[in-house]
Amino acid sequence: MKSFDDVLNRARNLDKKIIAVAKAENLEVLEAVEAARKLGISDAILVGEKVKILPLMEEAGLKEEDYEFFDVEGMQEAAMEAVKLVSSGKADMLMKGLVDTGTLLKEVLNKEYGLRKSPVLSHVAVFEVDTYHKLLVVTDAAMNIAPNVDQKIAIIENAIIVDKALGKDLSKVAILAASEKVNEKMPATVEAEKILNTGIRGAILGGPFALDNAISKESARIKGLTSPVAGDADILLAPDIEAGNILYKSLGFLAKS
Repeated sequence: MKSFDDVLNRARNLDKKIIAVAKAENLEVLEAVEAARKLGISDAILVGEKVKILPLMEEAGLKEEDYEFFDVEGMQEAAMEAVKLVSSGKADMLMKGLVDTGTLLKEVLNKEYGLRKSPVLSHVAVFEVDTYHKLLVVTDAAMNIAPNVDQKIAIIENAIIVDKALGKDLSKVAILAASEKVNEKMPATVEAEKILNTGIRGAILGGPFALDNAISKESARIKGLTSPVAGDADILLAPDIEAGNILYKSLGFLAKS
């Protein structure tokens, strides 16, 4: 898929999903679930204090009768009930509202609910960048601080699941660093080489790559890189959370992606 319009068109042809919104007392969140509802993609269960949600719904132009409510006070209680809705099958997916990330993750990781399927939870973002020829998946910008090789492999596997949902049968994964050459003084390059030697099902791996060589065929050509991933990456794996977060926010704020 090359754009979010492609994603929306694909989603319209799938069964409608139910979203459990944890602590739904947030205007932007309500506007987002309403947009999805109008597109016929999803419905939402709004978990939180109904007395606080209703004025925001009125401000956003939402109708009370279009939504189901789970009236509960408190941040932890809202997070718990939203997770339980997904765990029980009453909802298909979880959405973060006005709840702290740590509070929500604590409930997600609760073994009682059985939501955790991967050995490593990771952050995955999808960008539509005007200067790139397809959707770009970036990981991990928010959860794993300094992942080791095994954790990076799990992070890649999680990102492949997302990329597959975007229509890819085989994902081109660029393992990012500051240089294309393996250098013992630059751990990210050494770890990239180890990941390449391991291999991952469902992926073509490339790296280490500086960012330009992962997304620009011209830059890759100048450097003499012949990997099929060079200049055509589907997934960018950041070496650590600092690099991932900077890349994520640069795309969001500077590139307006």
